[in-house]
Amino acid sequence: QVQLVESGGGLVQAGGSLRLSCAASGRTFSRYAMGWFRQAPGKEREFVAGINWNSARTYYADSVKGRFTVSRDNAKNTVYLQMNSLKPEDTAVYYCNGDKVFGTGRPLYAWGQGTQVTVSS
Repeated sequence: QVQLVESGGGLVQAGGSLRLSCAASGRTFSRYAMGWFRQAPGKEREFVAGINWNSARTYYADSVKGRFTVSRDNAKNTVYLQMNSLKPEDTAVYYCNGDKVFGTGRPLYAWGQGTQVTVSS
């Protein structure tokens, strides 16, 4: 059973940057696509970025394209989300999860606790 632990969130001013990390337990991490999701208060969880198993393909929602970069290190069982030019509307709890089919945002595992990102204007 894979467990996911997100970290790296915080409070940042608009225009700033943050780098999120997601550490996954288990030996199957490198076999699957991974994704980053976010949920703002009162809104549904949104799939914002994905990366396939060998980092050859990435996916970004239109809302973050050009500002966020997803990457992974299979040797460390870790996936990252570099977030630049942050906007107040990026404020949300951010989660990582496996992506059943690359780019579809269909979660594979139980959700972790997430990491809060707050962008002030």
